Amino acid sequence: MKTALLTILAALAVATSAHGAETTAKADAIAPAPATFQPGEIATTGSVTIAGTRIPYHAVAGTMIVHPKGWSDTDSLENNGEKGAKKPKAEASIFYTAYFKSGAPAANRPITFLFNGGPGSSSIWLHMGAFGPVRVETPDRAHSPGAPYATVNNDESLLDVSDLVFIDAPGTGFSRIAGPDKEAAFYGVDQDIHAFSKFIVRFLSKYQRWNSPKYLFGESYGTMRAAGMTLALQKESIDLNGVILLSDILNWDLIPDDPQTNPGVDLPYIVSLPTYAATAWYHRKLANRPADLSAFLAEVEQFATGDYALALMQGNALPAEKRQAIAARLSGYTGLPVAYLLQSNLRIEYGAFQKELLAGEALTTGTLDTRFTGATLDPLSKIAGYDPQSTAIGAAYVAAFNDYARGTLRYGEGIEFKPGIGIYESWDYKHQPPGAERALTALPNVLPDLAVAMKQNPRMKLLVTGGYFDVSTPYFAGVYELRHLPVPADIQANIEYRHYESGHMVYVNRAALKTFHADVADFIRRTDNIR
Repeated sequence: MKTALLTILAALAVATSAHGAETTAKADAIAPAPATFQPGEIATTGSVTIAGTRIPYHAVAGTMIVHPKGWSDTDSLENNGEKGAKKPKAEASIFYTAYFKSGAPAANRPITFLFNGGPGSSSIWLHMGAFGPVRVETPDRAHSPGAPYATVNNDESLLDVSDLVFIDAPGTGFSRIAGPDKEAAFYGVDQDIHAFSKFIVRFLSKYQRWNSPKYLFGESYGTMRAAGMTLALQKESIDLNGVILLSDILNWDLIPDDPQTNPGVDLPYIVSLPTYAATAWYHRKLANRPADLSAFLAEVEQFATGDYALALMQGNALPAEKRQAIAARLSGYTGLPVAYLLQSNLRIEYGAFQKELLAGEALTTGTLDTRFTGATLDPLSKIAGYDPQSTAIGAAYVAAFNDYARGTLRYGEGIEFKPGIGIYESWDYKHQPPGAERALTALPNVLPDLAVAMKQNPRMKLLVTGGYFDVSTPYFAGVYELRHLPVPADIQANIEYRHYESGHMVYVNRAALKTFHADVADFIRRTDNIR
């Protein structure tokens, strides 16, 4: 298992109200929150102003019941052999917040389902930072001051082009699970894909949205979920118009582990190198720092997949003079000392770069966003002990959402909101790709699922996005894996890429959020088939 990534992303999942004058909301009816495991909803109305235009909407905060794979609606009639006794089953109560533009006919209105990842994370990050009608203000590249936090009108909300449904994974947020073997039923790659897919099927029926243009938007582990769902939803006779991936991680073999514990696997170091270079560029640790970041990264990408890759493939057979030359070039791109790179055998471990780049200043860079820095916890450690970006913004997001949900959406009385839960290390990572007879005992890879889905629905489009300063899911790893998606050239043309001078959560950078919104909105307009 990728131990360093487990530490950082598990921390993110767990770590992680005044409203702007342009965003208003009032309760249609104030009622107590639905009891857990009973479907229910609370409706409110509001408006958001985007590009100077006021968009009225009605919001629904509610839950739906979802069962694990193998369940059928006749199970309630079964018993365990005792007269009158019902057979117990695991089930999930999944919380969602939906925003519907008022007065917009469903058939002419796209709908986008959004979720974060973790695994074990709720979706407050996309909800309160990216595309919901309100946004929590946090400083870029610095730790947020303490409460009170400002929640303002989100003029980059996606409500200008699509209705929105933010979904909390089972066990996170206001979602809950119960029943025998409940963790095994929902906490795994395939179990999770199944639960989200069934949620969408039920949602389309409940709100009569079967004929609406449909989109998935996944961030981080949510990209793995979204890619798997493309095929799972096709099995439910649902063709998607498009899928948006933010900070994608579809093939977990691309994560750079400790070279001492996983020797012979060199590809992760190759695809991570451009992000290391971008970070060194940002922190001005390059001797000959170029002015143009994108041109610089193109050069690094060529080196990474060329001379660097060939050198790593030689292993111990790499001649000493060639090893020295490669270390010198690595130093020029990463800002790390040649001596350190030689000691690390030319392989930069996940977590080590964040600790080493600014070691002389006793600072650690962020993992999700390397523009952020924080005091190094242990100067003698080998890798970073925490993510400065997660600690910088987590409290603001959690406080803002609790205030917004309970005050504006009128939801959550008597219920604890769980921004994240610690299931990363116990997650069932086995995945059964199409064509396999059983789930594979290996790090998951959902590229086969996405490939089959795109072959079966050749009109589905894919928008791949990410930040240059994201070490947790490096942008070039996303490019690399989708360049290897096994589909013909005409379907490969359905994939678009957009990258930004930001981190894993692109939207934390206010300027990047503006461009990000424009790119996603344009993607939806071009693919919604509404004329």
